[in-house]
Amino acid sequence: MKFVTLCIFAVFMLTTGCAIQPKTGVPAASPSEVAALADSIHSLGPKVDPQEAKTAAQAAFEHAQHLSVLYQVTDAPLIHNTKVNLGLRNRGLCWHWARDMESRLKQTDLKTLDLHMARSKPQSFRIGHSTLIISAKGDKHTDGIVLDPWRNGGKVFWRATKADKKYIWLLESEVLKAQAKKSAPLS
Repeated sequence: MKFVTLCIFAVFMLTTGCAIQPKTGVPAASPSEVAALADSIHSLGPKVDPQEAKTAAQAAFEHAQHLSVLYQVTDAPLIHNTKVNLGLRNRGLCWHWARDMESRLKQTDLKTLDLHMARSKPQSFRIGHSTLIISAKGDKHTDGIVLDPWRNGGKVFWRATKADKKYIWLLESEVLKAQAKKSAPLS
């Protein structure tokens, strides 16, 4: 199995021009990008503090950029995943991004916003996806905004959860509970 994975990785390396070592990391978000996300977070509800929305947006963009350097991201997400799975990179799978983003945003001491760890059902090749969702305090994850830096290799993809056409987001706890039920021994 490792040989097949190594062969696939070699084909990726040869076809993506990896002879030149590209820079790691993504460019910083522009002030207008941060403002647009802050406005969307603020619009999640009337009780969302505008300064807290701005702080969360700034932290999301800055931390995603920091993680892209830390994870040594130089390729598209699936190629980077292959590097992680082969031991060529330490971190950078979608759940690493989600957990590290959650950790950073928790440090902002959110009072009017909630964070939700979310997973999609496995899609093609039985691959699921993890992300972080931010919502107004007390609201469901489905009423929030997806914050997904993995999807664009460190550049934060964000969109209302219900408007994300690529994935159907479920709470991580629900997915884990369903998986545990499936793998429980029969009595």
